[in-house]
Amino acid sequence: MSKSILHTAESRGTTNQGWLHSRHTFSFGDYYNAERIHFGELRVFNDDMLAPGKGFGMHPHSNMEIITIPLEGQLEYKDDMNNCAVIGKGEIQVMSAGTGIFHSEGNHNKDQSVKFLQIWIVPKIQKAKPRHDQACYELKNNEIVEILSPDLHDDKAWIYQDSWIHIGKANANQRFEYQLKNPDLNGAYIFVIQGEIEVDEQYLKQRDGYGLWEISNFSIIAKTDAEFLIIEVPMKA
Repeated sequence: MSKSILHTAESRGTTNQGWLHSRHTFSFGDYYNAERIHFGELRVFNDDMLAPGKGFGMHPHSNMEIITIPLEGQLEYKDDMNNCAVIGKGEIQVMSAGTGIFHSEGNHNKDQSVKFLQIWIVPKIQKAKPRHDQACYELKNNEIVEILSPDLHDDKAWIYQDSWIHIGKANANQRFEYQLKNPDLNGAYIFVIQGEIEVDEQYLKQRDGYGLWEISNFSIIAKTDAEFLIIEVPMKA
């Protein structure tokens, strides 16, 4: 029998520093909840907004796959490997921190906020060589698009983990079936970016998250026009 967990939008932790407003699905920074540490190898899911011209200065990371998906505005990235990029909606960025990397992130614009999702996934390879990767994707109505996988692609982002991320966009009443890539080991975490959906009869509103495991597939029905993420991750290291 499948197992599941619901994280409503309003139950998330909050950081509000004026220049930064963040909602945390899992324990992060000053927000700690012993029942909200991770979902399998999905360790962090932050819903962030940076004020115009503001950002994070150079800071270190190691042994983590850090995925950034902009929703509005433009995010500027720099690291100590001489990578520099500006990304916006329709792009995904991956940083494999590996043995260690310093990077900064900031709002590229001086007159509008930038909103983005940041996702941390524990890698299956420790102390890998640090790397930066980014890719574009095109999202059309009534389809689900794979935007990240463990497979090396010239035109898609990849990470050091048996994990996949899909993004979907649907008109009301559209139905999808999702088949897990590795149902023996993986679970799926669904996050509603906007609108309302139903996942195997569980109603989800905007910014709700819902985890499923010990399953092989599930259905998604858009109750309104909607956009959502599906994050498939190993449930055990």
